[in-house]
Amino acid sequence: MSLIHRRAFEQERGWTSDEVAALLASPHVFAVCRAHGFALIRVVAEEAELLTLAVDPAHRREGIADAIMTEWMQNCDATEAFLEVAEDNHAARALYARHRFAQAGCRRAYYARADGPAADALLMRAPLTRGQMP
Repeated sequence: MSLIHRRAFEQERGWTSDEVAALLASPHVFAVCRAHGFALIRVVAEEAELLTLAVDPAHRREGIADAIMTEWMQNCDATEAFLEVAEDNHAARALYARHRFAQAGCRRAYYARADGPAADALLMRAPLTRGQMP
């Protein structure tokens, strides 16, 4: 998973194997995996947080992220979902919008960028209905 994460986030800092393992050691965190992609989700008190969603850049635009989103949103034991995304990540924002996420807040200049000013982090939320399509 960490190799996919590093490839997917090469403009930023990808997560190490130890960081991924530490998250998965939590009883509140689960993974949804597909060939060439995965997501880590934390569920606490009826709220789900998408911690990361990573797809190998060589396999983007193949529906992997959409399948991962659909699976975790249909199957997690929560009533509301949250995530954070860089304002300049247009592909991810379009994916999240298709899954009914709407902006709920903003963290100004949150994501450092080596080639320019820091990008805002958009905080997003979506309702979840257990066992139903998002």
